[in-house]
Amino acid sequence: MQVQAQDEDREPRRGRPRSAAAERAILDAVVELLEAGEPLAGLSIERIARTAGVGKATIYRRWSGKEELFVDVLRAIEPPEPKISGTAGLSDLRVMLESLRRRGLAQRSSALLHNVFAQMKSHPKLWAEYQCTVIAPRRVAMVAAVRRAVEAGELRADLDVELMDDLFVGPMLVRTVHRPDAPLPEDLADRIIRTLVEGLAPRPAPDTTPVPARATAPATLLSGKSAGQA
Repeated sequence: MQVQAQDEDREPRRGRPRSAAAERAILDAVVELLEAGEPLAGLSIERIARTAGVGKATIYRRWSGKEELFVDVLRAIEPPEPKISGTAGLSDLRVMLESLRRRGLAQRSSALLHNVFAQMKSHPKLWAEYQCTVIAPRRVAMVAAVRRAVEAGELRADLDVELMDDLFVGPMLVRTVHRPDAPLPEDLADRIIRTLVEGLAPRPAPDTTPVPARATAPATLLSGKSAGQA
């Protein structure tokens, strides 16, 4: 694999060459270095290229710098992006919320993911790249799903769409990011959607006012006889 990647460096191509083997070797090299305890700040393109068995040019043909490369590394080790219909409303929203739940579980179970995310937040350029290329498109997709739910009559049309999106996403982010010890049950996405759709206001208490008994006609009237005929 290394020979193939090195031969590629001598090919005068423009843009990113279509070599899955070289790209995989580079991503694997970054993961290998991170698993060995190398901090993000200490990773250089030279070190990554040497570990992957490629030249620096191979890396720069694919990524403009470390920030862009590290975001792709995260995508490679995170759960994959969910497939949605693109036409449904609440059902697509549920799929995306479930994806957030699975990412939360992955970060809890993977020391590598946890450490990388913790380090990312202290690197403004890397965090901004991740926000721009990963988080922002996810938010756009979720807001679009909320709009489709409004158009389908599943949600109210008189409320701010982006606020509704925040209300759906917020509880999942609280559980996965701000409360790492909080449970993430399999039905969490369904419970969030159901709670918001049904509303948080208490339901009206059942009417316990006794119903007055209907007055019944005298037996003589029911029999068609008057008191004088009896």
